[in-house]
Amino acid sequence: MDAFYASVEQRDDPALRGRPVIVGGHPKRGVVLAASYEVRPFGVRSAMPMARAVLLAPQAVVVPPRFTAYAEASARVFEIFESVTPLVEGLSLDEAFLDVTASMALFGAPAAIAASLRRRIRDELGLPASAGIAPVKFVAKIASDLAKPDGQREVRDDEVRAFLAPLPVSRLWGVGPRTEETLNALGLRTLGDVAAREPAELEAKLGSAGPRLRELSLGIDDRPVVPDRQQKSLGAEDTFEEDLEGDDALRPHLHAQALRVGRRLRRAGLVGRVVVLKEKLADFTLVTRRRTLPEPTDDGQVLYREALALLAQLPRARVRLTGVSAQELAPRGSGQMGLFAAGPTREGKLNATLDAIVERFGAGAVTTADLKDRPERDDDEARRAVGAARFDGRER
Repeated sequence: MDAFYASVEQRDDPALRGRPVIVGGHPKRGVVLAASYEVRPFGVRSAMPMARAVLLAPQAVVVPPRFTAYAEASARVFEIFESVTPLVEGLSLDEAFLDVTASMALFGAPAAIAASLRRRIRDELGLPASAGIAPVKFVAKIASDLAKPDGQREVRDDEVRAFLAPLPVSRLWGVGPRTEETLNALGLRTLGDVAAREPAELEAKLGSAGPRLRELSLGIDDRPVVPDRQQKSLGAEDTFEEDLEGDDALRPHLHAQALRVGRRLRRAGLVGRVVVLKEKLADFTLVTRRRTLPEPTDDGQVLYREALALLAQLPRARVRLTGVSAQELAPRGSGQMGLFAAGPTREGKLNATLDAIVERFGAGAVTTADLKDRPERDDDEARRAVGAARFDGRER
């Protein structure tokens, strides 16, 4: 999807169409979640600090994120994908790999399938999308990036090496700024340069990553499309408008996050065995602590108690972000059963009742006393409605 969040905002508000739009949070402490193509010539990009983005493009319209709208649009996009093939591997809210090998007999050539999908997304959802078509994932991803905005590009088997050769080494997966500097220092500036070196030489210079980078440079990528990737963790986190200090200031935020995680676990039919507490300090240092539970749980209050115990292990400092997550997830009821089946617990009945109230009246309808004056983050629920991993990818 092209500038997905911004495209949804422009679709839903005609006054934003054709204008530079930034979807982002707090103007001083937040980051750019999406930048429309109209604002990109000013140097604004996703993940950029909002303060810098506003300086670069003071004329841009800044809109707050509406994750409910993005989740709904994403779900419909993935329904369109799955009408063509069951082999859909979602990378983020707005990006996926599709294997259409077995779909060609029914829907035609890959280019025709891609054009049809993009046309349906445009006609049914009013959103632009781009597509890359290639024999392997790595090449398809690059082709998609180069086709943006609102285009598609096909790279056939016999075109792969010529297509990749002139591209900069920064296009290789796993190559960040530091690795790029290392490659450039070795005289490797393009994928063609990497492909021309012997594997043993690259391994001597770059370790085990060297031969793998050469394979990618040659278009060798044997990874299959893996649908329905199992979710490994489920969490909630918040960046504060002002740095907080002291347990008393942090406890309500941890409580709210733990309750959100509990609701998501129950909604997904999952339980977690490990609780992880994350803090980002005022100097951007990231610290985490984890604890394994005696029994897996989907109870937010249990998660909160464990998070408080972990909080006591963290350094005392000013904090800009906290997060609570559950890991080592498993379907509820998948553990070993006892000899005598246990009935619903008191906590389980309470949670079921609270979930029913929230489902009918919204997340702010019922809460604990320490959270009564805090606005409930309904949008944050929607962010995970299509799977947490889909919200972690970089917006394109």
